[in-house]
Amino acid sequence: MAKEIMTEEFNAFINQDKPVLIDFWATWCGPCRMLAPVVEEVSAQYEGQVAVGKVDVDKCPELAKQFRVMSIPTLILFKDGKIVDQKLGFMPKSALEEMIRKAL
Repeated sequence: MAKEIMTEEFNAFINQDKPVLIDFWATWCGPCRMLAPVVEEVSAQYEGQVAVGKVDVDKCPELAKQFRVMSIPTLILFKDGKIVDQKLGFMPKSALEEMIRKAL
């Protein structure tokens, strides 16, 4: 299950010894709500291999600004604390899986 990440814990979360996928989203965003079940499926499928977190841009606007999130949903994949891939908008599960496989 994807973990809700707040600003205070963000740096520790992305600096794990496995790839980390962060979903920048908002409760009012239709495409974000469409993507949420896909993110949860992938989180369960890659449990133990990939950490999955969700950042609500309304609760953590400073993180959205730091990573130049101008539109949501935005998915950012980190490895060793560095961005290795970034995608914008709704995507099918297969596209999200492909993004993750590149980091494994």
